Amino acid sequence: MVNIKINGTAYSVPEGSTILEAARAAGIKIPTLCYLKDINAIGACRICVVEVKGAKAPVASCVYPVNEGMEIFTNTPKIIESRKTTLELLLSNHKKECLSCVRSGSCELQELCNEYGVDENNFEGEKQVFDIDTSATHMTRDNSKCILCRRCVAACAVNQGIGVIGANERGFATMIGSPFDMDLADTACVSCGQCITACPTGALAEKDDTDKVLAAIADPNKTVVVQAAPAVRASLGEAFGMPVGTNVEGKMIAAMRRLGFDKVFDTNFSADLTIMEEAHEFLDRVQNGGTLPMITSCSPGWVRYCENYFPEFIPNLSTCKSPQQMFGAVVKTYYAEKLGKDPKDIVSVSVMPCTAKKYEVNRDDQAAAGVPDVDITITTRELARMIKKAGIMWDNLPEETADSPLGGYTGAGVIFGATGGVMEAALRTAAWKLTGEKADSPIDFKEVRGVEGIKEATYNVGGKEVKVAVASGLANAKKLLKSVKDGSAKYDFIEIMACPGGCVNGGGQIIQPASVKNYTDIREERAKVLYNIDSASKLRCSHENPDIQTLYKEYFGEPNSHKAHEVLHTSYKAKKLYK
Repeated sequence: MVNIKINGTAYSVPEGSTILEAARAAGIKIPTLCYLKDINAIGACRICVVEVKGAKAPVASCVYPVNEGMEIFTNTPKIIESRKTTLELLLSNHKKECLSCVRSGSCELQELCNEYGVDENNFEGEKQVFDIDTSATHMTRDNSKCILCRRCVAACAVNQGIGVIGANERGFATMIGSPFDMDLADTACVSCGQCITACPTGALAEKDDTDKVLAAIADPNKTVVVQAAPAVRASLGEAFGMPVGTNVEGKMIAAMRRLGFDKVFDTNFSADLTIMEEAHEFLDRVQNGGTLPMITSCSPGWVRYCENYFPEFIPNLSTCKSPQQMFGAVVKTYYAEKLGKDPKDIVSVSVMPCTAKKYEVNRDDQAAAGVPDVDITITTRELARMIKKAGIMWDNLPEETADSPLGGYTGAGVIFGATGGVMEAALRTAAWKLTGEKADSPIDFKEVRGVEGIKEATYNVGGKEVKVAVASGLANAKKLLKSVKDGSAKYDFIEIMACPGGCVNGGGQIIQPASVKNYTDIREERAKVLYNIDSASKLRCSHENPDIQTLYKEYFGEPNSHKAHEVLHTSYKAKKLYK
């Protein structure tokens, strides 16, 4: 510990702490823009500057370590004026369209400008003007709103190990872009959207498809059904002022019903269906000499990464469609038959925590009925905007439940949204199958839970030793796959999620500012929602879902049947990194 003073008050703080960390521990907020804990500490934005006694100039608190006897001043007139001037300089080259910006009200730059009372026109001069890059399926990039904090660059390079964006040019001409100024669509971007959730402004945003949804709902000739992913209920409430880690399933369903959807279903149902197919596929590979390790395929960002960077592992991918796509396939086949409707007259909408789902709906081999399995997918953020625009009073909404027959789920289905959840759910059903379908087969596989980037465990399942691994975040996936490739690690079953922490931290979730993300593990808090639902569920294994049992009895026969493969499974192919 070292002894320091902050604004005249003595504190004892751990040696090696930065001034920013020491101030936070003392209950003092120092504003930041470029800083993101663990991935981006570069002192570039100069918003976090403080005075240190004896220093010739203000220092960046996010990178400046404390030392014995240091005296720090965080709120002197000089520092306040410095931050205000920096903000005004940022605004001098910023597209000031706050009223129409998708991040208005949740923009970190806007919030700081309000706090410091800036004059947005104090510095008038030349502005950089950029074309908006709309080439990618899932997002847009408007560099006229970029403040060059490089948080997006760090998210792409550090968390995901991809690095398809970075700083181009120099000086006033500096801009964030792709190599050789390529369109984002022409790079090996995997559509994960982690750059969007890292951005403090409206420079990056998902493509908004809410108008398509509203048009479908307004069409009297269409039956519009909606599904919501497990992780959406763990984040949506944050858009309405609720704490991180609040379960809003009942209000979410009520809100979607009031938006005008004909049927409100649940992706948890098709997560259970995915487990039925995936667990049986795994057992088939183990028992009949199939390609191992089998790797999960429910994360489209991961699947695209595999096709781009590790095509040699394509045979290892489970052929199961993701829960989103399985749900859409069931809607356009089984459910369409029950309704007596042409699949073309059903609009299948999904609400996802993931921007890569916008890419996934357009993949090949995702049209079981000859039409797209899913027609429109929107993010958690887009759903929140729809609810607000419709004038639905969130606080007054009742708790409601999803419709049948595609709305019931088990605890196994809901934990899909957290890293390790797919693995645990699959093991529950595999253990049940291998132990002769006894009721006393294992339920909890806690070793694969938690937000660690890579987890591994060995289980005795029905007398068979099964070695498993779980990775979240593509940089961690890269490490894991390299260890499998060089033979230093051997597994039977691997789960990979593109986003760190899994879908609860997806690129389409409600964006929390750095002031929250740096000091609260939102992955952990949101995951608790899903595990709490699971532990409270009467049915905790996918094979126990009565609606799933009925679906197989009436339509598919049994897991991995020929008909199930036609509707619920897909294919992959290697991609060229660049066009």
